Amino acid sequence: MARPQAGPAPAGRLELLSAQELGRTLDRLASQVLEAVADSQELVLLGIPTRGVDLARVLAGRLEAISGHPIAHGSLDPTFHRDDLERVGTRLVEATQLPVPVDARQVVLVDDVIFTGRTVRAALEALQAWGRPRRVLLLVMVDRGHREVPIQPDFCGRVVPTARHETIQLCLQAVDGEEGVYLLRD
Repeated sequence: MARPQAGPAPAGRLELLSAQELGRTLDRLASQVLEAVADSQELVLLGIPTRGVDLARVLAGRLEAISGHPIAHGSLDPTFHRDDLERVGTRLVEATQLPVPVDARQVVLVDDVIFTGRTVRAALEALQAWGRPRRVLLLVMVDRGHREVPIQPDFCGRVVPTARHETIQLCLQAVDGEEGVYLLRD
């Protein structure tokens, strides 16, 4: 059955990566991660809610296809470690799910977008409560700038300078029924 063609993009929604470009970007990121770790058996992907969890799942599948073995993946919710809850508000907290102990592992924190860096700072603090990884790396699909803390991704799909009022939307087929990365303007 043919999938219906998507209509024109809503006003204020600009496509940054098409489904095909997103697929190529995911493949590139997976290859970069495997090149950066000496032993892919030690690798653990931890997605940061909300969309980082879905991205980590997709990335784990691509890593498995390349490496030939399953890649441990789960989630790490840093909500209670944030220092800016009054500014960003709260969302329903998700349970942290670690597939294996993180001690002596190579952990890749996965998020869809890095903005101020405060979410990643909180995730690093939350991770300390679960053990001591050998190394922690950061993978993001989009770096939109505006950093407030000195945190930079080790792996980045795309750098997109944005205005503070703009947002980035990552769509994944399994979750949204479409794939791509979009810039949303008011």
